[in-house]
Amino acid sequence: MKLNELRAHELLPMIERQEVTVEEAVTETLDRIAAIDGIIKAYITVTGERALQRAKEADARLRKGEPPRPLEGLSVAIKDNICTKGVRTTGASRYLEDFIPPYDATVVERLEDAGAIVVGKTNMDEFAMGSSTENSAMFPTKNPWNLQRVPGGSSGGSAACVIAEEAVFSLGSDTGGSIRQPASFCGIVGLKPSYGLVSRYGLIGYASSMDQIGPMARDVKDCAQILQAIAGYDQRDSQSYPNELPDYTGCLIPDIRNITVGVPKEFLDEGLSKTVKDAFMKALEKLEELGAKVVEVSLPHVRHALAAYYVISSAEASSNLARLDGVRYGYRAAGCEDSASMMAVSRGEGLGPEVKRRIVLGTYVLSEENHKKYFNEALKVRSLISQDFQEVFETCDCLMGPTSPTVAFEAGEKTRNPLEMYLSDVYTVPPNLAGIPGISVPCGFDEEGMPIGLQIMAGQYDEATLLRVAYAFEQATDFHKGRPDTQKGAHESAGGGRSV
Repeated sequence: MKLNELRAHELLPMIERQEVTVEEAVTETLDRIAAIDGIIKAYITVTGERALQRAKEADARLRKGEPPRPLEGLSVAIKDNICTKGVRTTGASRYLEDFIPPYDATVVERLEDAGAIVVGKTNMDEFAMGSSTENSAMFPTKNPWNLQRVPGGSSGGSAACVIAEEAVFSLGSDTGGSIRQPASFCGIVGLKPSYGLVSRYGLIGYASSMDQIGPMARDVKDCAQILQAIAGYDQRDSQSYPNELPDYTGCLIPDIRNITVGVPKEFLDEGLSKTVKDAFMKALEKLEELGAKVVEVSLPHVRHALAAYYVISSAEASSNLARLDGVRYGYRAAGCEDSASMMAVSRGEGLGPEVKRRIVLGTYVLSEENHKKYFNEALKVRSLISQDFQEVFETCDCLMGPTSPTVAFEAGEKTRNPLEMYLSDVYTVPPNLAGIPGISVPCGFDEEGMPIGLQIMAGQYDEATLLRVAYAFEQATDFHKGRPDTQKGAHESAGGGRSV
């Protein structure tokens, strides 16, 4: 088995015992990117030279007898809306195509302090607004399981590169499902932590009251290890969780005999495909076999979640993206007569149609005549949804449902109907509104071999229970071991991300 095919918890002991060097591990990952990413197109920027230099430095420390760090030598891909000092961070937008941040995001600092090595920046929907990575201004990313299908979004590149073995793990961001939905579509594990558990400092803001960075990996144990490295208080994030954290890897015990699992009846409505529902019901049967108690519960207000989400998130996006004015950084239109026209033309030329759509909607609902009618009402719905979750967690340890109502759909299938695209996040949006954690783990495949995801949710800051249940299910099944034949069609590759 090649080094790039190993999971984090398999590769780390080999590096610790110095059976392999960090340089060897990183080189195999970069070779894999060179061989396959021309067709997958998961990366916008590949930081090969920088990564190899960091690998050599790590090997030099290990040869001196210094103890290995928690993530020593692991290659990580970073979603391109997370700032990396000296490496361009585009948000997959022409507006920031050549923007090079002067600082690292907190999560990048923590990963590098733990020994991880950044190998590149991954493709995404522009400014994280989308569910298929087709809204990227750079190029669409393909699903490694079927090149005619999307990898999900907005963290599509981060999901695709992990399942295609182009990185040991990756970071994504999740505002309404952007980690969990692509994890489901690509057959990996994706964790959206509780709001505030992981610092957002250095993340390009979309909807700041819901944005959260989280890990994407090939199994639950890897996710737990990565979460341990990036979680914790950061004074640079005003919403950062200040309390002591548990040992997340210590929570991974495959025993759930005292766990009560709630199944929201609203998550099994007519919009759910039969294939996904069948896989979900079999997952529930497996949990009952493992000793969990499965009960039906109700979240009566989640039927309004998607509407409330798009009002709130668009309003916050309108505010956050007002900083893109063509003055301080980013794209600036040429030939304008005054500053007002320069700002208008720059935003018109530099931003894509989905971003414009949400800015317009956000500006509309924040206007004086509509603020109370729409924005305030959406906030009330959000409070009701949070109360629904709180009440359910008084009797249940966790909740469970499908991650997405369908498997990955074909490229171009939903681009003409934004509402249909939005519905692919119908099950992932409610946890973001409530600020609770959610994780997607593989739970099956459809008749064409496309992966299906199971979403597990827990109370706020109860990632320990979340990981415990996810790990128990994973260890009792083999779905997470599936791998696509990414070599198929690789000879057709042409182009890809920029190398630096």
